[in-house]
Amino acid sequence: MKFYRRVILFMVAIFALALVACGGTTATVEQPEATVAAVVEEAVQEVATEVMAEPDPMAELIAAAQAEGMLTTIALPHDWCNYGEMIDTFKTKYGLEVNELDPDAGSADELEAIKANKDNMGPQAPDVIDVGFAFGPQAKEEGLIQPYKVSTWDTIPDDAKDPEGYWYGDYYGVLAFAVNTDVVENVPADWSDLLKPEYNGQVALAGDPRASNQAIQAVIAAALANGGSHDDVQPGLEFFKQLNEAGNFVPVIAETGTLAQGETPIVIQWDYNALAARDSLNGNPPIEVVVPASGVHPGVYVQAISAYAPHPNAAKLWMEFLYSDEGQEIWLKGYCHPIRFNDMVARGVVPQELLDKLPTPELYAQAVFPTEGQLVAARELITTQWDSTVGADVK
Repeated sequence: MKFYRRVILFMVAIFALALVACGGTTATVEQPEATVAAVVEEAVQEVATEVMAEPDPMAELIAAAQAEGMLTTIALPHDWCNYGEMIDTFKTKYGLEVNELDPDAGSADELEAIKANKDNMGPQAPDVIDVGFAFGPQAKEEGLIQPYKVSTWDTIPDDAKDPEGYWYGDYYGVLAFAVNTDVVENVPADWSDLLKPEYNGQVALAGDPRASNQAIQAVIAAALANGGSHDDVQPGLEFFKQLNEAGNFVPVIAETGTLAQGETPIVIQWDYNALAARDSLNGNPPIEVVVPASGVHPGVYVQAISAYAPHPNAAKLWMEFLYSDEGQEIWLKGYCHPIRFNDMVARGVVPQELLDKLPTPELYAQAVFPTEGQLVAARELITTQWDSTVGADVK
């Protein structure tokens, strides 16, 4: 209502000024020029007073965050989804220090870090987490996160957020193979190819399936490619058992360095991470990124604020930045589909050059997102049955 009151006051002021400018009066307006000027001044002063009386919530949040002086993150490698630029831009924009804990931690490790530091307000306590979709509901259930709805809340799809604001999706991609073609002569095109003898000692995951969401999702994708479904991921475990027994699986947490050095010349990881690795290596060695022909599996990550955050205002400001158009575009530069992607495209604010760089649009069209319940059940099966079924100690 205050907005409309201001509009009316401004209209009155403008109308009065117009009368003064014309130097005339009408039968219904017989005020002297000085009186009209007084009315205009009063209207302008009232509007100014109302505007000044309503503080800018972002200004208040920024000031509170700057008073805290620091944000503590965890599990954010700089080459993952362009987090390097995200963190640097946030620091420059708001003048805050960012304390980065264990960039290579998995989703389960992030929750453990919150649990381990409940009573610790020091630098080892994370303020915010970025975890796989299934870990969001778990964190809420265990009382590890707190609710906060960002100002762009309404543009986040309903099926990618907790209705109470405890967690919400941030970006997504599909599982792919990053292949060092200096080492691998014939690039695998599908999951079944990975079982061929020519790939002996060459295939690795970019995480431990007992803790890493990326690795868990890879097992789900393998299940989809081998007769399973989002409701039945056991075939994924059986596939990796075969891969391990064939001697093709390397029980090493693969990184860009191990890919480049040939220690893990075929890495199963999110397409955005594979593409970022390809770009960073710049042809030395050459990397080919393949989205397998079957088992196209998309995965959403979610953001949340620790219930025990030492810097709660800095955490809220970080969330506001991530979910602003600026933050979403930074993720997009890293080949990630930001969760507000459709909203931004509809408003025409995504640069065309970024749209042109996005991978495999036809495969994204085929992908079906699992439900929260399916992901939670799949995570439980994979994390508890990996050792007994596959028997590979990934580390």
